[in-house]
Amino acid sequence: MKTDVLAELAATLEQRKVAGVDTSYVASLHAKGLNKILEKVGEESVETILAAKDAAVSGDKTDLIYETADLWFHTLVMLSHLNLGPEAVLDELARRFNLSGLEEKASRSE
Repeated sequence: MKTDVLAELAATLEQRKVAGVDTSYVASLHAKGLNKILEKVGEESVETILAAKDAAVSGDKTDLIYETADLWFHTLVMLSHLNLGPEAVLDELARRFNLSGLEEKASRSE
């Protein structure tokens, strides 16, 4: 199932946290620290936004899918660095499932 991809990727990211920095991109990100990981998340966010704008004009969504995959990947690395997995985000999405967006937003403390 495709939903298993997220769990498999999370497990792989955990394994690569302790891999050699010369052999693993993920290990090299962890070695550089949270700020570098956040920089990558920000970079991929911008690239995803630009790809979405381009897709809206051209109709070709190939780059949008590619950039979104990069964004998700780097977000998962960020979560892993902070000792969280995708299940924490999935649990939060499940919690919100029966709330309207306006109710959820109103329930946040500001």
